[in-house]
Amino acid sequence: MIDTLKKHSFDISNCHKMIIAISIFLFLTFSSVFGQNIKVACVGNSVTYGAGIENLEEKYPAQLQMMLGEKYEVKNFGRSGATLLKNGYRPYWNEPEFEEALKFKADIVIIHLGLNDTDPRAWPKYRDEFVRDYSNLIDTFKSVNPAAEVKICRLTPIFSGHPRFTSSTREWYWQVQEAIEVVAEINEVELLDLHTQLHRRPDLFPDNLHPTGDGAKIIAETVYGAITGNYGGLKLAPVFSNNMVLQRNQPIVFWGTDNTGETVTINFNNQERSALVNNAGEWEVEFPSMEAGGSYSATIRNSEKEIELKDILIGDIWICSGQSNMEFRLSQAATASDDIKQANLPEIRLFNMQPVAYTNNESWDLETLDKINRLEYFKQTEWKPTSPETAKDFSAVAYHFGKTVYEVTGVPVGLILNAVGGSPAEAWIDSYTLEFHPRLVGMFRDWKNNDFINPWCRERAGKNIELAENKSQRHPYHPSYLYETGIQDLTKLNIAGVIWYQGESNEQNVELHETIFPTLVESWRNAWDADLPLYYVQLSSMAVGRETWGHFRDSQRRLMYEIPNSGMAVSSDLGDSTDVHPREKKQVGERLARWALNKTYGLSEITPSGPLFHDCYFEGGAAWISFEFAEGLKTSDGKPLKSFEVAEFPGLFFPATAEIKGNVVKVTSDKVNTPRYIRYGWSSYSEGNLVNMEGLPASTFTTEY
Repeated sequence: MIDTLKKHSFDISNCHKMIIAISIFLFLTFSSVFGQNIKVACVGNSVTYGAGIENLEEKYPAQLQMMLGEKYEVKNFGRSGATLLKNGYRPYWNEPEFEEALKFKADIVIIHLGLNDTDPRAWPKYRDEFVRDYSNLIDTFKSVNPAAEVKICRLTPIFSGHPRFTSSTREWYWQVQEAIEVVAEINEVELLDLHTQLHRRPDLFPDNLHPTGDGAKIIAETVYGAITGNYGGLKLAPVFSNNMVLQRNQPIVFWGTDNTGETVTINFNNQERSALVNNAGEWEVEFPSMEAGGSYSATIRNSEKEIELKDILIGDIWICSGQSNMEFRLSQAATASDDIKQANLPEIRLFNMQPVAYTNNESWDLETLDKINRLEYFKQTEWKPTSPETAKDFSAVAYHFGKTVYEVTGVPVGLILNAVGGSPAEAWIDSYTLEFHPRLVGMFRDWKNNDFINPWCRERAGKNIELAENKSQRHPYHPSYLYETGIQDLTKLNIAGVIWYQGESNEQNVELHETIFPTLVESWRNAWDADLPLYYVQLSSMAVGRETWGHFRDSQRRLMYEIPNSGMAVSSDLGDSTDVHPREKKQVGERLARWALNKTYGLSEITPSGPLFHDCYFEGGAAWISFEFAEGLKTSDGKPLKSFEVAEFPGLFFPATAEIKGNVVKVTSDKVNTPRYIRYGWSSYSEGNLVNMEGLPASTFTTEY
């Protein structure tokens, strides 16, 4: 049920929404004609009251009054600490604000109660009374004004820093949300979502419970939209533009916002479909799946406006995410000169999400910091056909991945790039998943100083935000931030899969990453599809200050077998001993493409990987190692095998002599009479030279685990 709530499970029927819109319109018209003010009662707890907000004009009811104007009379009937439950420790029913609200005889009643019911003094004992008590409250307000329009609210967030979060509040909070959904359904009242937007703004909740004036503004805007139906007219989601790619063989979905009650009509592929805009100002139109091809155009219109999208292709969309090695531009790559000249590929379309500020070693100004808090980290962009001009500033790895896939399949390819230099994996995981993870929930607490976060990330974030005036200033490395800014708004878009190049900012704790990375995959698959393909790059090689990389590379190899429908491209042979950003990116993109072509596109004749450790047995003082993808084993340089080590006891390894025997490798050492363990390519800068017939390198491995 929690997952359902997170996705806004309850939705009033379009018919009911239209009835509400019409009734509101008639009421407003009547009131305007006869010069009556429309009374709005804001009923609730400390959030409604505005606890912690010193300026009275910044409390949400006061801001709502300013938005609605003089034809409305808005009153604040919030009571700090109030419970919805009659048997709670401070029932709203017993407070003077309740009596005053009834006397007000409001035309519109906005109720936000339930936060305090998550208290151990309330919910555990009286949870079975919540739906009945809330329904009774609605009836009571309608009894004093039968014409009153009652709207109830999903709860504003309680963040993980709350002292009771993991002991009780986390679970009870969502049980209350579920009960509120039920109340809305059985009483046929509108449900306002005060949760979703604010949950993405922890910077506006200094005590993890009460919003600041800016947070109260978001509440007021939500309520304003629900009362007036005004959401700024027809708009498409930002991912829609000319030259875009829509996913083949899956339903084609257009979505956006408009004013409540409007009808949005779309003409696409000689079909016309419409949708009524709901009370939250949202609309969505779906068309049947299509085969690859194009180009197509689409016309999106309402009663006042028309938007035309041109040159739309149907093909495969790939999300390209990670940190700086995915961000690394084609113009910086070793093969840049030839690559850029050849980048005339109009059926490969690029959506290049660039940040407002790079995470360089510098302090950001207040304007940039404010944009980051407002989740405006990525600049607005549009889809572009691949050309020398558009490709040069695009990811080198992503470009070569898309180019290879397109050249082999002939299917148009859309590449969405949103990689961020230095970003840790936890920044790409949705906050709900982290909050409910028994281990990872601790990441949020004092994140710039805790041991979950890579020290380099904490230091760099501290430098970028050192001028911040907000003590809760966010940063792209903040847990969940990049999911909220770079992924969440894309999740309605059907895609073919994901390519991922990241790990350098999580290498300090291999064991923790073994939890974080599968959790990231879970997060994205919950958003898109349970079988979403994800292909990732194993860390490369570097000699200085990367002592953990052998362990990390092997961990990445083992994770591939734990995560279904995944694949790993080896890059240790392409490393730079002194630079964490090796320039040989073409091969990396092509190796990722091999996995996609083999698994996603079903081209079994394409070998997806170099040799991957399969098994080992010991006989006569020697180790015999077998591999997957071992056809035609050889060395990359024609020299004897390097980088094999052998041990009798865990952790005590010695250099070994290795020989290729058909499709297996024999390993011996004159220092180890009874070998029990083998490892390969273990040093941070690997000199391993084992490849298969395709010239693809073997992965780092150890038999210790």
